[in-house]
Amino acid sequence: MTRQGGIREGRVRWKRFALVFLPALAVASVLVGATAEGAIGASFVVSGDTFKVSADTLKGQGFVQYGSTVENKKGRKIPVAVSGIRKATLTNMCQTVLVKSPVGTVTLRITAGTGKDPVTAENMIVDASQIEGDAVFTNLEAGRDASALDQLPGGEGAAGMFGQQASAITIKDFRQVSWSVNAATFKLPGLKLAVEPGEHECF
Repeated sequence: MTRQGGIREGRVRWKRFALVFLPALAVASVLVGATAEGAIGASFVVSGDTFKVSADTLKGQGFVQYGSTVENKKGRKIPVAVSGIRKATLTNMCQTVLVKSPVGTVTLRITAGTGKDPVTAENMIVDASQIEGDAVFTNLEAGRDASALDQLPGGEGAAGMFGQQASAITIKDFRQVSWSVNAATFKLPGLKLAVEPGEHECF
């Protein structure tokens, strides 16, 4: 970690994230839809499938992260890294999910933010199982009690849990596998949705 002008920054080459709390990663993901508005949503029962999201660059202000679990319809508890970001932008975003159908597996693909306007999100919480990319953190605090995280209002975890946060984050070549996302606002300029036979995931 280096110090520049009084601002602490950390630069890490991330190849794989699998619920190992190394110095933190921000998460961003996308729902099928152009804009969702409201407060940070409560936890919900997740589907049986994950979805993938990629972006050339993710930039964010106000990042928190801690460990937790999500639950599917069968009552199975799934460990996840809960990551939140107060304000985020994603350039050249892609989201895919594989869907079983009577004609075989099809890929539901969404792209947005491919022009001059990036995808933007506010007050977002994501349950992720894997993240990759080149990350830079500003004012990183690792090992903070999850209940005392304060970079994202309403983004605290359980007392006694390991937590980490940063005032800002940038991730290049962003790749993520996640189970769910809640966001107060999610805007996707240039949204395109396609259903393609076979498996054609973002990465």
